Amino acid sequence: MNKLTVHFTLNQQSIRLETLAARSLLDVLREDFALTGAKDSCGGDGECGACTILLDGEAVNACLVLISQVEGRHVLTIEGLTPDGSLHPIQNAYVQAGAIQCGYCTPGMVMATKALLDHTPQPDETQIREALAGNLCRCTGYTKIVQAVQFAATELHHDN
Repeated sequence: MNKLTVHFTLNQQSIRLETLAARSLLDVLREDFALTGAKDSCGGDGECGACTILLDGEAVNACLVLISQVEGRHVLTIEGLTPDGSLHPIQNAYVQAGAIQCGYCTPGMVMATKALLDHTPQPDETQIREALAGNLCRCTGYTKIVQAVQFAATELHHDN
């Protein structure tokens, strides 16, 4: 068994972890840190987006990232969006738009939305749909999700 020690920042906290090198970031988040917002929906194939987190500000599927790849990097999960446990404006926009049905895909959608809005403060509908293309939802039909992203963009960047 090939073990390694990895140092990274997880939700603004410095982490030192000794673990098996072949583990995915998703497994580490869920099993070692009890951060279950990132879901394992496609068995690690990277096809559903339910495990989307931000790695150095970019949306990635945590199931496709080996723990060895996070050395010295910043990981942000849905649990780290607001340190005080309140709803982040993006989460609130999803609620207000009615973009949550079963909720299973929501954490990944919210994280993909955050990455989009961090890079493109006022995206058009095409940009929104492209940014969320890797996140599957079986309940909503995406119209309300697109509306939620538009609401969040307005809320987050109303001064711009």
